[in-house]
Amino acid sequence: MAVSVPASVLDAEAPAGDCCDSGAFALGAVALRAQSNFAASSPPPETTDISAYVNVDKSGVHRLNFFVDNMQCASCIRTVEHGVKALPGVTGARVNMSTRRLVAEWRDDGFRPQEIIQTLYGLGYPAVPFDPAVAEDRTNAADRRLLSCLAVAGFAAANVMLLSVSVWAGAFSDMGAATRDLFHWISACIALPAVVYAGQPFFRSAFRVLRAGHMNMDVPISLAVILAAASSLHQTILGREHAYFDASVTLLFFLLIGRYLDQRARSHARATAAHLLGLTAAGATVIGDDGERFLVPVHQVMPGTLVHVAMGARIPVDGVVESGQSEIDTSLVTGETLPTDVATGAKVFAGTLNLSAPLQVRTAAAGQDTLLGEIVRLVEAAEQSRSRFVRVADRAARIYAPTVHVLALATFLGWWGLTSAGLEHAMMTAIAVLIITCPCALGLAVPAVQVVAAGVLLKAGVLIKNKDGLERLAQIDTIVFDKTGTLTQGRPTLENRDQINARAFQIAAAVATHSSHPLSRATVQAFEESGIARLPSATNISEVPGKGLSGIVEGLTVKLGSPSWCGVAKDTGPDDAKMQLWLCIGDGAPLHLTFSDELRADAASTIEALKQFGYGVSLLSGDRQPVVAMVAQAAGIGSWQAECLPTEKAEQIERLSAEGRKVLMVGDGLNDAPALALGHASISPASGADISQAASDFVFQGDHLIPVLTAVRVARMANGLLKQNIAFAAGYNIIAVPIAVLGLATPLVAAAAMSMSSLIVSLNAFRLRFAARK
Repeated sequence: MAVSVPASVLDAEAPAGDCCDSGAFALGAVALRAQSNFAASSPPPETTDISAYVNVDKSGVHRLNFFVDNMQCASCIRTVEHGVKALPGVTGARVNMSTRRLVAEWRDDGFRPQEIIQTLYGLGYPAVPFDPAVAEDRTNAADRRLLSCLAVAGFAAANVMLLSVSVWAGAFSDMGAATRDLFHWISACIALPAVVYAGQPFFRSAFRVLRAGHMNMDVPISLAVILAAASSLHQTILGREHAYFDASVTLLFFLLIGRYLDQRARSHARATAAHLLGLTAAGATVIGDDGERFLVPVHQVMPGTLVHVAMGARIPVDGVVESGQSEIDTSLVTGETLPTDVATGAKVFAGTLNLSAPLQVRTAAAGQDTLLGEIVRLVEAAEQSRSRFVRVADRAARIYAPTVHVLALATFLGWWGLTSAGLEHAMMTAIAVLIITCPCALGLAVPAVQVVAAGVLLKAGVLIKNKDGLERLAQIDTIVFDKTGTLTQGRPTLENRDQINARAFQIAAAVATHSSHPLSRATVQAFEESGIARLPSATNISEVPGKGLSGIVEGLTVKLGSPSWCGVAKDTGPDDAKMQLWLCIGDGAPLHLTFSDELRADAASTIEALKQFGYGVSLLSGDRQPVVAMVAQAAGIGSWQAECLPTEKAEQIERLSAEGRKVLMVGDGLNDAPALALGHASISPASGADISQAASDFVFQGDHLIPVLTAVRVARMANGLLKQNIAFAAGYNIIAVPIAVLGLATPLVAAAAMSMSSLIVSLNAFRLRFAARK
C-alpha cells in the first residue's frame, strides 16, 4: 500500500472544511478561485509506501499518526474526525489541535491507511505520516507570516500618524487645501497596501465565519477597516477635508500584537510533544534466533524480541536486561541526575540512555505501549484539554459583533431616512460607530499587561513561555515541587572532606580523574578547590560499569566505587540518605566519601513566603524516601511523596485538580513533563531538561528559588490590572457608543477616542513596573 502527497499540497493555502478556507475578506474572488481549483484537483497519486509507519499493539489495534495541515478551529477538528471515522473499518480518530496530529485506529489487517490520506485531502486537509520536522516547518512559516503583517502595520501606522498630525496641526494654521490633499494622497499610498496585506489575518477569519453563517470580532474589525479605508480614499479623491487612513492601520497594528502572542502560544504547545517524540529511537537492532543482528523500525518490534543496545545509544523499548551490565541515564523516569547501575534482570525503559557498556534487552513493550509513549499521551491529553477552552473574547463576540453591526446599520438608516442629513453624513456616522466600538482596548487589555509583566519578570530571571500563563498562575492555590534540580542545585558535592586524610584524598582524586561519573567529577572538583598542589600518578586504570574504578597509585592497588566493589556490606557505612563512594587503598580499611545535593540557598525562605501567601505546598520526587524526607524537612515542606513514576506524578496532579485545587507544578526533570502539562500552571528552571521547559508556562534562571515567588507575585498583580483594563474597555464602550450614534463624534474623533482608550489601557499596565518593586 502506498500513497504520496505532493509538496505543493502542503505548501498551498488550501481550503479547510467548514471554516478554514484560504482567502481574505478583501480578496474574496481570489479565495473563491483557489477553492474552485482545489476542489477540482484529483487525489494524490499512490507512490510512497506508508505501511512502515503503522503500529500494531498487543490487542491487534493498528494505529497511525498523521500531521494534518490547515486545521484552525473546533469545526476543523469535527470535520477531520467525523470524516475519518466514517471510513469503513476505522474504529477511532482523535485530533490534537495543538500539535495538528491525528491518531487513527483500525483493526482490520486489510484496511489501506492511504484511504485516510485520500479522504482528508478531499476534505481540504492535506495529511502525511507525522514528522516533528514537518510540524515545526509549518509552525515557523505561520509565525513568520503573522510577524510580517505586524511589521507592515506598525510601519504604516507610524508614518500615516505623522502625516495625520501634520494635517491636524494645519487645520489651526494656514495649511492650504492643495497641501492637505497631498498629505492625504501620501497617506493613501502608504495605508491602502498596508491594509490589504496586514489585514489578512482578520479578513480571512471574517470571511470564514461569514461563509459558515457565524460572526466573531474580526467581522466588525474588518468591516470598519475596509469602510474607513474606502471612505478615506473617496474623501481624498473628492478633495474633502477629512480622511481616516490612520484609524485603519493603527487599529490593525494594535490587534495584530494580540494575534501574534496567541500564535506564539500555539507554537509553544505544538513543540512539547515534538521534543518528546525526538527521544524515541527510530530503529532497534534485533538479535535473531541464529544470533544475526538486523535493524527494524522500533514500532515493529514485538514483545519477547531480543534487542541489542550499543553504548551511548538510547534504549528503543521497555524491557528487562538479559545480559550485560552498564549505567543508564534514567532522568526520563526518576528525574535524577545520577546514572543508575543495571545488570541482568534489571528493568529499562525506552528513551533512557545507555552510558557505559552494550546491553541485550528482552522486549516487554515497544512503540506507543512504552513508558515514553505513555508520557507523550499524557502531555498531549493535557494540551488538548487546555485547547478546548473557548477564549472569553470569542464568547463575547457572539453577542458583541452582531450588535455592533445592527447598531451601525440602524445609525446609518436613522440619519439617512429620518433626518435631513445626506448620504455622506449618514455613512460617516455609521463608520464612526464601527470605529469607536471596535474592541481595540479590549483586544489590547491582555497583551498590554503581558508585555509589561514579561519585562518585569525578565529582569527577575523569569521567562514567560505561554501567553495565558500569567492569568492561570494568578489563580493557583496549591504548589507542587520536584526535588532534584528544583529545590536542590542538581550538582552533587563532597560532604565529608574533613574526615578524609590528605593522602587518601589525593589518591581518590587521582583515580577519579579517569571517570566521567558525576560523583567522580564531584571528587575531582573538591580536590581542585582544596588547594592541594600534588596529584599522584595513577596507572593501570580500569573501569567496570556500574561498579567502579581500579588502578595502581604509588605502588598500591586502589579501588574507588560502590560498596560491593570495595567489599563493604550494604548495611554499613553512612546514612542511606547520602550519596556515597567507597575507597580501598591496598589492604587498608575502606573509607567512604559522602555527597550531598545542596538545597538552593533560598529554598526554605521562599517556601515559607509562599505559605504566608496562603498556598498549600507539597513535594513529589522519584528519589528514595530517606533522601526526599531529608530535603522536605530542610525546605520546610510537610507534605511529600517519594519514588514517584511520571504517571504517578501526573495522577497526583489530576487528583488535586479533581478536588478543585488549581495546581502550580514546579519541576525540572523529563519525568515531570506530564505533571507540568497537567498543572493549572507550571514553572521549570533553565537548567532543566528541554522537554520540561517546553511543557512549562515559565522558565526561571539562576541558582535561587525566589524567581518562583516573584512570578507568583507579578501574576497576582497582573491579574488585578487585567480586570481593571477589561472593566475600562467595557465602560468605554458604554459611554462612547451613544456619543457616536448621536452623531457627536466624527470618524476622526472616533479614531482618537479608540486610540486614547488603547493608550489608557497601556499606561495602566505600566503600573505593574512600579507595583512589582514594592
